[in-house]
Amino acid sequence: MRGKGTENGGSMIETKEDIIASKATIARLPTYLRFLRDCRKAGDENVSSTRIAEHLRLNPVQVRKDLALVSVSSGKPRLGFPVSELIESIESFLGLRNTHDAVLVGAGHLGSTLLLYDGFRNYGLNIVAAFDVNAAAVGRKINGISVLDYSQFSATVRRLNIKMGIITVPKEAAQKVADDMADSGIRAIWSFAPTHLVLQEDIAVKYEDLAASLAVLSKKLEDKLKDGDTDSV
Repeated sequence: MRGKGTENGGSMIETKEDIIASKATIARLPTYLRFLRDCRKAGDENVSSTRIAEHLRLNPVQVRKDLALVSVSSGKPRLGFPVSELIESIESFLGLRNTHDAVLVGAGHLGSTLLLYDGFRNYGLNIVAAFDVNAAAVGRKINGISVLDYSQFSATVRRLNIKMGIITVPKEAAQKVADDMADSGIRAIWSFAPTHLVLQEDIAVKYEDLAASLAVLSKKLEDKLKDGDTDSV
């Protein structure tokens, strides 16, 4: 069971089965987590949902609802939530307190950039190996991570019992790689390939469409320019 409450003193108890987080809430939680970790580094012991909302430019009511969903303790009036406890609650809710090993397929420019990023470890992701079909890429080490020949993929994934895979190959190769991942026991795929993957229902897939993100940003910029506001996009 997970306790739920607010800074205003109200509280209620719901069973784990009653707690349903929307995709939007889950997407906001890492943003809260980054801010809370900065607060902890700055020596803050408590933080209010109002302060979080103001800093992240979010709706205060929505922030309170999100935190009530994941927090194991109620916030205190005028003080807010204990920073360390709230960090632990969000990490636990998102499953970040258990590190997940992952493999990456496609060690080109984008794949190499992801391998160089150390911040994934802060969110429970540990990339243990990368794979490629390009002989020029195989044998390299990127940020201490070996790039192996793709022919070793299935055997390596099964041997290490990997459950998460990252796809950074061209769209033409993405479906084959996704199928190989599923056949090898991977159950969660993070795909940067600009294509839709057809997979069985027990495979969790998260798409990162860079072109779509750019289109959204461009539209926001266009709207801001029409409004004569270029301070924030």
